[in-house]
Amino acid sequence: MSDSIEELIIKAADPSEDRERWLNTIQDEETIALLLESVPIEQRLDIWRDLDSERRLPVLLNLRHDPRETILDAMSLSELDALFDNSDAEALIELAETLPRRLVERALLRLDDEQRRYFEQAREYDENETGHWVSQKLLMLPASAKVRDGLRLLRREIPRLTQNIFLVNRIGSYLGAVPINSLVGQPDHLPLSELLDEECPTLSAEEDIVEASRKVQFCGYPALPVLEPSGKLVGRLDVVTANEVIEEEFESKLMASAGLDENEDLFAPIGKTIEGRSVWLGINLLTALLASWFIGLFEATLESVVALAVLMPVVASMGGIAGSQTLALIIRGLALGQVNETNARQLLHKEFKVGAWSGLIWAVVIAVVAYWWFDSMLIGAVIACAILINIVTASISGLFVPLALKRMNFDPALSGAVVLTTVTDIVGFVVFLGLGTLVLV
Repeated sequence: MSDSIEELIIKAADPSEDRERWLNTIQDEETIALLLESVPIEQRLDIWRDLDSERRLPVLLNLRHDPRETILDAMSLSELDALFDNSDAEALIELAETLPRRLVERALLRLDDEQRRYFEQAREYDENETGHWVSQKLLMLPASAKVRDGLRLLRREIPRLTQNIFLVNRIGSYLGAVPINSLVGQPDHLPLSELLDEECPTLSAEEDIVEASRKVQFCGYPALPVLEPSGKLVGRLDVVTANEVIEEEFESKLMASAGLDENEDLFAPIGKTIEGRSVWLGINLLTALLASWFIGLFEATLESVVALAVLMPVVASMGGIAGSQTLALIIRGLALGQVNETNARQLLHKEFKVGAWSGLIWAVVIAVVAYWWFDSMLIGAVIACAILINIVTASISGLFVPLALKRMNFDPALSGAVVLTTVTDIVGFVVFLGLGTLVLV
């Protein structure tokens, strides 16, 4: 199926189309999930009803939280029961945050004893801990296993991204990883314990899932074993899951910078959308009123020198852009673990120099424009000084604001832009209008 999402949306809206037929020609469940997220709720539910029952669960797992919730809310109990007939613990773990508790318990009854045990094990950990998201699909043998046991195990279905067989003792404690390729050519009676990969790292089940995912991405192994503090093997985290976690984290930071939730439905009810966006609009209003209050302190100056009012947006805009550039780089560095208190001093020196040189260059440019516009060297000099000081302040603030917010356990991506804008606006207006009052009035 090579149709683009735009073409699929057009097809979905055409009543003459045999929707059930062409839905079945789409091989990728992710594409169907993207289509469902891209159409209004009523149309989304129509497409869902035409989807084959065996494809519903994989599609549901690829949906974001809010669109998924609209579909689950529209399903009857019998449809939900059918949905979980062929489910496993991993699918239910992912859906549990969307389903009401009573429905989770109902779905649990449709799992076998082993899958229920896996689910209860995952519930022992918070959603931000690695133990909550581990996969139980792995190759595992007792410590006494021989090469012939490993080869026999490999005749079964091998889980995705499997490079090692994990050895455990009789109580489930992890002993090590045996590379599958090391079994080739070895005597059948050789103990697997003699083929252990001593360099294979492990993850803690209590470790933050984002940090653990980064380790998996850069470890050179397709999957790493996850252990309880006692040393018991609880599962593994593979690179596909790790990539999904990192992508979700990145999108969360990106959306949070605008005060939004990455799970927000494009076609959510208007009231819910307004509610979700109102908080940061309100916070932004308060910071804007604070900046306006500082402007009001120079009311007499603005009345006597109208040129200052005309040029004020230039000062605010230049400071805001300079600060947001630094802020974006620092937030990315914090997310990747590249920025910390150890290298903050060096970054400060660098950003100060960048701000000073950029400020000087643009101060000269804007001074020439202001002189040509208002035929006043004093106005040109005032805005040049204000631009220079504000760009330097913005560059430094773009570094310190996210570091300070992180130390106070606030998300820099969520609140950094609001704080930075307030700082650059107030500093820019006070400097610009203060100098104007001293020099021009």
